[in-house]
Amino acid sequence: MFKKMKSALKNEKGLTLIELLAVVVILGIIAAIAVPSIGGLIDNTKKDAHVANATQMINSAKTYVAGNANSSKLDTQLTLKEMIEDGYIDTMEDPDGGNYNDTYSFVDIAKNGNSYTYKVTLSNGDAKRKITARTLEQLDRDTVGGGTP
Repeated sequence: MFKKMKSALKNEKGLTLIELLAVVVILGIIAAIAVPSIGGLIDNTKKDAHVANATQMINSAKTYVAGNANSSKLDTQLTLKEMIEDGYIDTMEDPDGGNYNDTYSFVDIAKNGNSYTYKVTLSNGDAKRKITARTLEQLDRDTVGGGTP
């Protein structure tokens, strides 16, 4: 009977403590590599959302100019608040949380002969990310300033 118990204990298959420790270390290394990559991906996605919102503001300002050719606002500044009130754009959410400041977010409209230049400034009113005085052609992920919130 003792021989059977001894042989049964010898045939136990399982992981030793060192093997378990090696698995935990390997998983830790993988996590250390993956977490910063995911953080950067999320940050880039938020910047892309800011650029998309700025593009939407410029396009709304172009629609405003096309519909109000005789307006005095065509060689000045059109705020996000005015565009929302006139129905040219819906309220936009800031990807970093909350809404954009509808006074500090605006499109500068400058008439150059028969054409117009549009420069967007998009801000939530604090030191978080913002876009300052950029044309449609200048908008990209690198134009989003203010750093990580």
